[in-house]
Amino acid sequence: MKIWFKMMKDNHLLRDMTVVDDGKDTRTHKIFRAVEQAAYAFDLAQPIWLDANIAEFKRHAKTRFRQDSFMETIPFDFLELHVIEED
Repeated sequence: MKIWFKMMKDNHLLRDMTVVDDGKDTRTHKIFRAVEQAAYAFDLAQPIWLDANIAEFKRHAKTRFRQDSFMETIPFDFLELHVIEED
């Protein structure tokens, strides 16, 4: 599984990274582990999965974590998670 994370502000890409997980774990575990890795790499607290994030992710295999998903103030508009390759 390959997951792309993009940190965006004013329609500009600030930072991005790709997490690759070829393990035998479940899809859900791979997603949560990738979010944890991206949050660590971007020096952020882990975002909270709101109902809207879950629904969007189920429909499109991507979601955007905005300010309401973070406990702290974030210096960007959103962090996007996008599954670009499935196992």
